[in-house]
Amino acid sequence: MTNKAKQEMKAIVFQLKDEEYAISVHQVGSIERMQHITRVPQTADFVKGVINLRGVVTPIIDLRKRFSIEESPFTDSTRIIIVYMDNMEVGLVVDAAYDVIDIPTEAIEPPPEVIGTVDVDYIDGVAKLDSRLLILLNMEKVLSKHEVNELHQIEG
Repeated sequence: MTNKAKQEMKAIVFQLKDEEYAISVHQVGSIERMQHITRVPQTADFVKGVINLRGVVTPIIDLRKRFSIEESPFTDSTRIIIVYMDNMEVGLVVDAAYDVIDIPTEAIEPPPEVIGTVDVDYIDGVAKLDSRLLILLNMEKVLSKHEVNELHQIEG
């Protein structure tokens, strides 16, 4: 038997409604508890506002709203995942965030071609792990260039 190194992707798993998503750990700075978010007027509806994270003004995005999932009240398990996007840190509000897991690359399939969905560029693929199905997000495509520019203006 040869001992070939398995190719794996380390990812943070988080939940929105009933779905599990994953983001590469290389794009994640930290996972924070929910905290007071200061509303910023005249921003896109999915931009919740900003937080002061260790002295850095960080824009916060409600991923439920961004993905057109109905909103739900924040709970004790609600988290803000701080991700690196276009040379800045952005917080993503998610229902829950779990551990770092290793996803074998052979478990990753290209995104399914779903009929009737609008602009699902931000899905990198789907990982099948036992009975779990994880949607892999491409953070560079979760927001359009115009939306990222808007966040840069908020960040100041």
